[in-house]
Amino acid sequence: MLNYTNVGEPNSYEEVVATPDVDTWLEAMWFEMDSIHANKTWELVQQPVGRKPLPCKWVYRYKYVSSSERPNYKAMLVAKGFKQEHGVNYSKNFSSIVKMTTLPLLLGVVVTKDLELEQLEVKTAFLHGDLDEDI
Repeated sequence: MLNYTNVGEPNSYEEVVATPDVDTWLEAMWFEMDSIHANKTWELVQQPVGRKPLPCKWVYRYKYVSSSERPNYKAMLVAKGFKQEHGVNYSKNFSSIVKMTTLPLLLGVVVTKDLELEQLEVKTAFLHGDLDEDI
């Protein structure tokens, strides 16, 4: 069982650097950035004329696994999508996805090994989607 909380977690980078476990939070942030780069989530380009970049924010969460007393630290870099205007800087809505080859492969292993699958967590699931639109 995985549980996320929003109790006692930092709300900003300034709060992260003021906590005694700053090193653990920074490690979680580096893990997120490494995942973003490894999955080629974005491509650095020149800002198009007349376009404003979509701001981002770090979100920090403790992730508790029922078999562990110590939480895992999760840092997520999220886009402030609410700042977009339909028809101006987006035309479609997207949700978090996993590459389509991942689930059949995993379920195939579960079936062939006669295992039971109770829960599935995909780290950085949103990083696996393909988006042909400029953001």
